Amino acid sequence: MDKYELQKRLTSLAFRIVKLSDALPRNQLGKYFHYQIIRSAFSAPANYRAACIAQSRASFVAKLSIAFEESDEVVFWLECIKQAAIFEAGKLDSCMKEALELSKILGASRKNSQ
Repeated sequence: MDKYELQKRLTSLAFRIVKLSDALPRNQLGKYFHYQIIRSAFSAPANYRAACIAQSRASFVAKLSIAFEESDEVVFWLECIKQAAIFEAGKLDSCMKEALELSKILGASRKNSQ
């Protein structure tokens, strides 16, 4: 997979997360999940994009590390939403699968870059 395809997948997931989070309840917990997951979902592709244009190897690794951490945070928030039993079983599965896969890709890239 090249950097453009990974960027596209990260951004696509972020917009899928927006649709999912719009369906969260408007109570205190739902609003909190909504804010947190959208923030991390868009931070991952933004930091990956920054890594792709980094001026040095150290900068590349630093931005890639942030992208990895943010993608892992998306997984965390999806797990929290699942544990809160807000949605029917299975509704989060496709987003969870993609988030886990992207997180693993970014983690492996970071490890190979260090």
